[in-house]
Amino acid sequence: MKPFDIPSEPRVTEMSWPTRIVFGAGALQRLPAHAARLNMKRPLLVTDGGVVKAGLAARVTDVLKTAGLDCAVYDRVEPNPTERDVFAGLEAYRAHKSDGIIALGGGSALDAGKLVQLLTTHEPPLSRYDDAKGGDQYVRDDLPPLIAIPTTAGTGSEVGRSGVVTLADTGRKTVIFSPYLLPKAAIIDPELTLGLPPSVTAATGMDALTHCIEAYLANGFHPLADAVAIDGVMRVGRSLETAVKEGRDLVARTDMMAAAMEGAMAFQKGLGASHALAHALTPISGVPHGLANAIVLPVVMEFNRAACTARLARISTALGDTSNAREEVLAGNAIERVRKLAAAIGIPTRLRDAGVQEKDLEHIAQKAFLDASHQGNPRAVTEADLLAMAREAY
Repeated sequence: MKPFDIPSEPRVTEMSWPTRIVFGAGALQRLPAHAARLNMKRPLLVTDGGVVKAGLAARVTDVLKTAGLDCAVYDRVEPNPTERDVFAGLEAYRAHKSDGIIALGGGSALDAGKLVQLLTTHEPPLSRYDDAKGGDQYVRDDLPPLIAIPTTAGTGSEVGRSGVVTLADTGRKTVIFSPYLLPKAAIIDPELTLGLPPSVTAATGMDALTHCIEAYLANGFHPLADAVAIDGVMRVGRSLETAVKEGRDLVARTDMMAAAMEGAMAFQKGLGASHALAHALTPISGVPHGLANAIVLPVVMEFNRAACTARLARISTALGDTSNAREEVLAGNAIERVRKLAAAIGIPTRLRDAGVQEKDLEHIAQKAFLDASHQGNPRAVTEADLLAMAREAY
């Protein structure tokens, strides 16, 4: 097996990872120093009710208050954020006369925080900034500072330059992208994930794995992204099951936080059909994003198999395959290893087991085809292909 495959004529690309990252157990204690560096005195904490109930919001506000910062809290972000959540957060920002945002939670809260940040200086509607329609050209750099603190190991939004929101005027999960949305600091403290329930750990962990795999297989040229994606796959393969079944294992939790971060670093290269389907499954069928990715990922990998055999073989090796088999065999092993990992951590194997109704599959395929994520897929997809994959996953 070749260690990697090199495009014969790579196009000119530009690459950067400028996030200031504070990583490790106890990193939360460094939050005041970074707030001071960014001249925050009256931050708005953007989070959700689950994070508040778990006591994590109080841990953050206590650290800030001890350092003399006047922090307000907006905690009404929904599990899949909508435009309404963002505008309510904007009202809270203005009411407190805030000078910066601290986003705390999973991908939903972090994305909402980025979009509140956007609307503090940019005019609505959010659909104007839809990445699939070139909306990034309208995003300026006159944004207040944002610090991101993840409490799940999944989206990696703390080091990403996009926010995902369901828009009122389209009913579609939409990616809003710009380097200016990149948090000024990411405080990544695995201690904040020690209390995550097994089901959440499983679904968000599979989301991180999907990011890493889809980025590695994506049709762009970005060797830096490829390197961190493969390292992320390795970390998920060795630690996700432990993190699910032994939730207080700090080593496994740290590995998963690193993998989530790496997945988001890597997917600036691109994503694929799994994410296109997942972005449709959430608003139409209410399937959480990570769970949707986990169910459709093996089906999409099988669809892509002939187009990226060597890379799938490398993924199998990163997931712990020590066999000396041919690339074609290893590629199949990669798909099977993903299926077995999902089963081991309790992920449903079929969309119908996650509440998806068969009558919605055509609508899901239509929405998925409108999503820009599939443009990075290593094998070109049509709406009919997406429908076939949805039916197979069903």
